Amino acid sequence: MADWHASPDGAAGERRRRAGSDAGDKATTDKVKRSMGQQTWQGAAREVGRAALRHKVLSAVIAVCVAGSLIAIGMVGSASGQAASGQAARPAPVAAPAFSLPLLGGESGQQVALSRYQGQPLIVNFFASWCEPCKTETPLLATFYRAEKGKVALVGLDENDTLGNATSFTRAYGVGYPVGWDPHFTVASAFGVNALPQTFFLNARHQIVDRIFGAVTLASLNRGIALATAGG
Repeated sequence: MADWHASPDGAAGERRRRAGSDAGDKATTDKVKRSMGQQTWQGAAREVGRAALRHKVLSAVIAVCVAGSLIAIGMVGSASGQAASGQAARPAPVAAPAFSLPLLGGESGQQVALSRYQGQPLIVNFFASWCEPCKTETPLLATFYRAEKGKVALVGLDENDTLGNATSFTRAYGVGYPVGWDPHFTVASAFGVNALPQTFFLNARHQIVDRIFGAVTLASLNRGIALATAGG
C-alpha cells in the first residue's frame, strides 16, 4: 500500500493558496459592499423622490380641504348673519302689470286704474266675497285705511265674483277704499295670483317691493309700507 507524500512546496504552498483565496474573498466582499452601498443610495434616492411626491399630493389635498372649509364657513357665516339680522334676501323689484277695472259701486265708466296713482306708493289687495280668510282681512284693511287715509293709497280688486256678492261684501265690512271688479280673474292672473287673499306693495315707480300670501296683519302692512316708501 503506497504511502501519501507531501507536494514539493509543502506547507508554504498551502499558505500561498490560502492567502490568495482570502484576498479573493476580501475583494468579492468589498465589491458586494460597494454594490450594496450603491443600491442603498439609489433606493434611498428613489424613496426620497416618492416621499416628496406623496408630500406634494398630501399638501395639495390639505390645501383643497382647507379652502373648501373656509368657503363653507364663509357661507354659513353669511347665512347666519342674515338670519341674525332678520333680513331675507329679496329679489330685485319688478314692474307691476298695468290694470284698469270697473269701479265697484261707482257710476258707469268709472275705473280703478294703476295709472291714476302715478308717482304714488300703492297697496293692491286681491280678495273675493267667497274667500274665508278675506272675511278676517277686509275689516282690518278697512280700519287701517280710515286711520291712514291721505297717507297711504290702497285699492282692492274683487276677483271671480258676482257683482251682487261683491257689493254686499264690501258694504258689510265698511270698505271705503276704491274696489275694482274683476269677474274673470284677468288682473289676478297678470299678477300671478292663483289663491286669495294676496296683497302687493308698490313703490312710487310702481315696482313690486313686497308681497303677502294669505291674510295681512298690521305688522305686515307696516313692513310693506316701509318698503314701498323707502327712498322717498
